[in-house]
Amino acid sequence: MNKIIWPILAFLSGAVLPIQAALNARLGKGLESPIYASLISFLVGALAIIAYVLLSGQQASFANAKTIPAEAWLGGILGAFYVTAIVFAFPRIGPALTFGLVVSGQMVISVLLDHFNILVASPHPINIWRIAGVGLIVAGVILVRKF
Repeated sequence: MNKIIWPILAFLSGAVLPIQAALNARLGKGLESPIYASLISFLVGALAIIAYVLLSGQQASFANAKTIPAEAWLGGILGAFYVTAIVFAFPRIGPALTFGLVVSGQMVISVLLDHFNILVASPHPINIWRIAGVGLIVAGVILVRKF
């Protein structure tokens, strides 16, 4: 069952990104500030996570917090960069090109992380098929941009 649920969940999480971007862009336009739109988006998201944690009874161990590598704490900064960049890009270049470029960037970096065994559980070396897959995604972005 997990072999079905996780890919579906991953697909759905990607599918909601253009909707989130459109809503955040609308918020930014209404506030006349993309930066405040990003801030509010993160605040609302934080409140939603807090509510989920409280309602679900999720537990965490903070005993080892000092031993966690410094770079592990950067996820929030990268998330803020991503949301803010999308709030700026979405209304200027549109959803198809914005998310084509997002997916292209994700794939290029993901293949490199896999190959060099950086921040991953197990390495997956670059091969011709992975290069071809990323190339097809980049080619798709070029076609979306051109037409």
